[in-house]
Formats: sequence, structure tokens, C-alpha cells
Amino acid sequence: MISENIVLYFYICFVYIILQAVLQYEVTKLPHCPLVSRYRIFAFDHDLFSFADLIFGEWPVVLITNPKALLYSSAKHEPLERLLYSTHIRVLAFSLSSITSVTVKIDGVHLGQASHLSGPIFILKWNPRNYGNKTHNIEVIVQDSAGRSKSVHHVFSAQKDIHLRFDPLASFILLTDHCIVARVVFVMIVLIQLIILITFRFRAHPEHKGPPGFVNLTSFSLHVLSKINIFYYSVLLLTLYTVLGPWFVGEITKGKLGCCFSFGIFVDGHFLPGSLTFIFGILQLVFFNIPLMAYLCWSLLQRCFGHNFRSHLRQGKYLKIIPVHLLMLLLYIWQIYSCYFLHMTYGTLALLFSPLRTWLTLVTPVLIRCVWTLNSTELGTFIAQLKSHLSS
Repeated sequence: MISENIVLYFYICFVYIILQAVLQYEVTKLPHCPLVSRYRIFAFDHDLFSFADLIFGEWPVVLITNPKALLYSSAKHEPLERLLYSTHIRVLAFSLSSITSVTVKIDGVHLGQASHLSGPIFILKWNPRNYGNKTHNIEVIVQDSAGRSKSVHHVFSAQKDIHLRFDPLASFILLTDHCIVARVVFVMIVLIQLIILITFRFRAHPEHKGPPGFVNLTSFSLHVLSKINIFYYSVLLLTLYTVLGPWFVGEITKGKLGCCFSFGIFVDGHFLPGSLTFIFGILQLVFFNIPLMAYLCWSLLQRCFGHNFRSHLRQGKYLKIIPVHLLMLLLYIWQIYSCYFLHMTYGTLALLFSPLRTWLTLVTPVLIRCVWTLNSTELGTFIAQLKSHLSS
């Protein structure tokens, strides 16, 4: 028999769900009111833990507590051997209307109709030793008096040495230390960008063979960027500052000033190691720093073709030129929005003293203007190299 404390716990779950349903009904009366519509119920049945993730408004609610799902079984922490000595299949089922039937199937074979014990608990007598080998699938179909129906199923096993594994994506999400992954990805992106910059800085003019395709032109544009000091040191400084410099200084907590770095936050004399800061660092690199570097390379390449800002728009290649400018404009708007978000989160002081957000937003148009107004004599060598390559 089921102990009284288990029955009481089931009743608590039942009251909780009803209260949440009433809350949902009241909140949905409010227009444009966002509500997280998922919730979880759980129960301990003879020290075996079971749970179900559900959606508000979907009835009936069903949770199979015995036999327990094999996927969530833990022999180290639960007395799984009790399954072999259990006498009944137990199901927690309730709805806004009365439950009319609870049908149980194992491996597609109809086992019978579970009978109502008390509250939301339904039981059906079984012999677990009939299912002692391998894995089996139990399915429970619940219907209520309003005509609503819900079917739930899971795999179970009476053997201790059988285990199920989560799919690779779920295992990665649940078992991976995402802080370490974020740090590694952040460092790798920075190193790749620095290696490319420094390599082209000290590399001689590349000897390109074959037609001037995408790879050759990209290599040439990186060569131009890395050889012109103002652009090379600007991109290099931006990359290094993203890693080492304070992103902003502001009121981290109420009445407490602090500095935010990629590797953590200093606040009120204490250091808080970074976790989400690396995620924001990756976003900054991927959605602004690197695109800005690519846009500067592309603009310098247009200058080496002999164009200025106006003439390059008159080439007639609008489908190739306009999307580049629009993409950079969208990313620049994203950078402006990040300044607004910083202001709303940490206040005016953080907005004013934010080199990576506010100051970079102000410097970017100046840097782009330098590309299009750069004296042609400074590009003379590169223009000659490009013409030589195009004519070869």
C-alpha cells in the first residue's frame, strides 16, 4: 500500500497545480502580459523520484511514479530494487474535470484499467517479474469527463545494470561546464585574430597566383590593413583591450562602484571571476570587432581599386556593395543598443566610462572615415601591387 505521507504529497502537488491554473486564468485576462507557460511537478514514491514537465492549460496532467523512467534512474541514490517487489503500477492523474479512465499498456499490450485509490492516485496490479529482462515501454492514457485525453509513456527496466543515455545534445547541455567552454572559445577567437594580424604585419607582399578570387583578394586586403599603422594598431588595440582592459566602470551593485573585465568583475575591493562576461566577450568579438576589421579590409580594397566613397557606389554592382554597408550599419546599431542596455542596467556613469561600448561607438565612424579619406599617395604601393596582380 502507499504510505499516507506519499498520498499527502500527491495532494500538495495537486493543490499547487490548481493554484497555478487559476493564476494562469487570471493573468490571461490581462492584455499583452507575458507569462512563462511551463512548469514541473515531481513526486517521491517509496523514495523513487519522478517528475514531469508540463504546459499550463493542457489537461489532464499525468505522472507515472511506478515503474520509474529508466532514463532518470540513479542506482547510487535510489532504491531501484523496490521495483521488483512492487505490487501495483501507480499513476498520478488529475484534471479540471473528473477522471473517467486510466488505461495502461506495456509494450503495446493492454494491461487493464487502473482503479482510483484516493485523490489523484490510480493503481493497477501487476507482476514486475514478468518484465525482468531488457527494457520495456509503459504507456498510460488518461481521459476526463470533458472529453480531454492525455497519453504519456516512458521506458523502464527491472534490471539494475541497464542504462539509457541522453542524446548527445542533451548530454552536452547538462554535463558540460559552459563557463570553461566560453573561456576557451573566447581565447581561441582572440588568438586567431591576433595571429592573422601579426602574421600579415611581418609578412612580405604575398605572391598570388591564379585569378584574383575571393581568397586572394581577402589576403591582399589583410596585407593592406596590417601595413598601414593607423588601422593595424587600432584593430590590434581593440582586440587586446577587449581581453585586458576594463569594459566599463559603474555602479555594479547599489552604492558599490566596480570595474568589469572579460575575466571578471572588481567590486568594492572584491574580485568576482567571470562566467557570463566571456559570453558577452564572444558576442562583442563576433558581432562587432571582427566584422569591423573585415569592413575596414573591404573598404581598403575598394580604395586600392582606385575608388573613393562616391565612385565605388557608381560601379553598378549594387547587389554586392549595398549589402556590405547595410550589414555593417546593422552591427553598428547593435553596438549602439548595447550602449543603451549598459545605461539601463548600470546607469549613466557606466555609459560615460565604457571604452568598449560608448567610446568604441564614437571612434568607429572616425576610423571608417579615415579609410575613405586616406591620401591616395599612402596607398600608392598597394594600388601598384594590385594592378600588377590583376594584369598578370
